Amino acid sequence: MNLVSIEARDLPDAWFQCVYEIMDKGHEYVIDHGSYAGQKRLEFDYVTVHIKYPGVHPLIPDIPPSIGIPNPVAEGYIEEYLPYLMTSDKQPNEDYTYGERLAGWSYLALAGGQGPEGDPLKAKVEKLVVNQIEEVIKMYRTRGYGTNQASMTISVPSDIFLNDPPCLRHIDTRIREGKLHFMVYFRSWDLWNGFPANLGGIQLLKEYMAVEIGVEDGEIVAASKGLHLYDYVWELAQLRTMRT
Repeated sequence: MNLVSIEARDLPDAWFQCVYEIMDKGHEYVIDHGSYAGQKRLEFDYVTVHIKYPGVHPLIPDIPPSIGIPNPVAEGYIEEYLPYLMTSDKQPNEDYTYGERLAGWSYLALAGGQGPEGDPLKAKVEKLVVNQIEEVIKMYRTRGYGTNQASMTISVPSDIFLNDPPCLRHIDTRIREGKLHFMVYFRSWDLWNGFPANLGGIQLLKEYMAVEIGVEDGEIVAASKGLHLYDYVWELAQLRTMRT
């Protein structure tokens, strides 16, 4: 396995470096199962991307006009994408959204006590909703910054049965030197479009949480064992990096 580590200044720099490096350090294979089965992908075995200043704008990739290719992320898209991360809204045809898992996950729990005649099987069950974003904010504000428990989980065990399970699996957090940092993991990640759009939205989420906690915005460390380029964008990647 080839483990790749990238140090980047901001989000556009992180995207460009990943596209550049994957052309040398990615492995080509045909997808047997999952999204776009039968197509080819160029993929890192495992990559870690350390972004020092992810809040520097613009957040979307830098595409010089002279190259003549469209930006992978349209102007304004990241702002439109933010509710997908921060609210529990879900369309009828959606199995899940990241926002549902982060801000509106519901589960069943015993309401307390026992049922008639002390029978626990007849105890009342109620539906509870947890907002991980607000709970992490509250944890830091009320219990201090010295904790490793402020981690937000996206996946649940039953996702293994979905045709398209969540790519984003967790957003872990840490406060050091008065700054909120995110550690993000994706099981699979489209480098051309998904990487810049996802990280842009995650950065805006981090900025919101930092303000609510009362600290400064910090860094992002993103990792994936499945950061990839589909074959239909290989030519675009070559044009942007001016490589063959």
